[in-house]
Amino acid sequence: MAASAFSVLLQLLAPIERVTFTRDVAPILHARCVSCHRPDGAAPFSLLTYDDASRRAALIATVTKQRYMPPWKPEPGYGDFTGARVLTDREIDVIDRWVRAGVVEGDAADLPDPPRWNGGWQLGTPDLIVTLPEYTLRAGGADVFRNFVVAVPVAFARRVRGVEFRPGSRAVHHANIRIDRTPASRQLDENDPAPGYEGVILRSADYPDGYFLGWTPGQVAPLAPAGLAWTLEPGSDLVVQLHLRPSGKPEHMQPAIGLYFTDEAQTRSPAILRLGRQGIDIAPGVSEYRITDSYVVPVDVQVHAVQPHAHYRAREVRAWATLPDGTRQWLLRIATWDFNWQDQYRYSAPFWLPAGTKIDTEFVFDNSDMNPRNPDHPPVRVSWGWRSSDEMADVWVQVMTRTDADRVRLTREVRRKMAAEDAIGCEVLIAREPNHVDLRNDAALLYMELGQPDRAVMHFRAVTRLRPQSAVARYNAGVALEASGRSADAAREYEAALGLDSAYSLAHNNLGNLRLAEGRIADARQHYQRAVETGSDNAEAHNNLGGVLVSLGQIDDAVRQLEIALRLRPAYAEAHFNLARAYATAGRFDEAIGEANEAERSADGKPQLVEQIRQLIELCRRRLRI
Repeated sequence: MAASAFSVLLQLLAPIERVTFTRDVAPILHARCVSCHRPDGAAPFSLLTYDDASRRAALIATVTKQRYMPPWKPEPGYGDFTGARVLTDREIDVIDRWVRAGVVEGDAADLPDPPRWNGGWQLGTPDLIVTLPEYTLRAGGADVFRNFVVAVPVAFARRVRGVEFRPGSRAVHHANIRIDRTPASRQLDENDPAPGYEGVILRSADYPDGYFLGWTPGQVAPLAPAGLAWTLEPGSDLVVQLHLRPSGKPEHMQPAIGLYFTDEAQTRSPAILRLGRQGIDIAPGVSEYRITDSYVVPVDVQVHAVQPHAHYRAREVRAWATLPDGTRQWLLRIATWDFNWQDQYRYSAPFWLPAGTKIDTEFVFDNSDMNPRNPDHPPVRVSWGWRSSDEMADVWVQVMTRTDADRVRLTREVRRKMAAEDAIGCEVLIAREPNHVDLRNDAALLYMELGQPDRAVMHFRAVTRLRPQSAVARYNAGVALEASGRSADAAREYEAALGLDSAYSLAHNNLGNLRLAEGRIADARQHYQRAVETGSDNAEAHNNLGGVLVSLGQIDDAVRQLEIALRLRPAYAEAHFNLARAYATAGRFDEAIGEANEAERSADGKPQLVEQIRQLIELCRRRLRI
């Protein structure tokens, strides 16, 4: 017993090796901190050298012991993620002992080489760098959310395996990057005299299928594995939403985006599930407001990543999966949500969830005075919206499926769920801004997608009142009215569109369809003829004109129109069928059967057309036997 006590005493009296910056602390900072805290990083100061760190030693010890830094919100045990910015207990203790021992620098020979960055690009030199316009953020005031639209100069479709964002200023807190293949977002940007624009993100601007693109301090998405690159089409714009935080002085910035291309073919595609509710309505003073959502996956899915999103009043986020056998698999839990530290979390080991698994999400919001992050004091009523003063409650989940057919089915079903929720969100925003044309159009398009054309008519009609000289507005109203079965009203809208723009190919084509349904073949032919004259790339008009010409026995002219339609759209089932009709009418039965077979191969999901095709094939075969 005495010998044991003596041994312990010797250990206590033994000299404790002092902690130094060069040997003990620098390796921790290099591994955990300097991706942001470096001279050209996103953090407000560097921790790359002893001079940098020693000036803030007490602060470093405090925020690491509190686990406020490095910022990492997921709770341990609720998902194992790559790149976790979490200090071990030992690392926190090393920093604390360094500070308490007097912030000793140590032997320069012990200092490890600092990390190296390729001109600031952590993924290496990009194949293409796209630069945003210069912008100056005001010195003070509330946070700013601004959307910048920039064209991507590619002459042909490129496969993208990686995207890296360089903020260009420490005032940039985070960024979301979407793709718009239409000019709609660019027009909003051009309508704002300053660079970029504030406000709604249009539905035409979206993430590439199966991916989320964004940046937060310290986050760099890895290059995609072989076969998983996504396609960037020529003529696309990047729509970059920046969250900007005033720093007390004007901040000049010009962020840049590096794109990394590959020539490898895309052999696999992920899918995205979005769970969330847009009917958020939080009364002032409510300290525990819950929003829940769920979705049952119809196919097996392999979960790769998760990304939650909410604003200032969210307090807790949870997401989990319940397997068909009742087993619960946690996806994520954030016990103390912080709007300032949002991230995309990728699982260290992707895992499979079988078909029939139910995914649940839950957000808890605190809209009381007791919430220090509440931007409003006293609290105000809060609804869903894009502004940081509004609230959101989304969880995005990136998955892979076993087959492409499974991916198509999953994407189709998830898309309908998301569209239904987006329609609710549009109505919330329209109630706030009833004269917002783009919101009205978005809502109408969502209702058309959901098979509710009567509701689409209401919004398209509102647009015609707001923009009475817009031919597009009258055309859109006509499309919705036609889908509602109100053909006469639809025809009047198409005629009104043509009164505003006589060269509106789509309106001529649709009016031709209505005239053909009325048996007015001459009028239909006239409109189809004008449709192809004013829109040489309108494949539907070429097909419709060809079909009418077949009925009129003008086979050579019909064949020319139908061949143009098929050059524009090779897998156009109706054009193949009409060409088969033309060949059959001319007695070219073998060619008719060949085109009819092509039509059937392209007619997936069109049972009535398939029946007509098979009847034509049987007729041609009987004629060949005569």
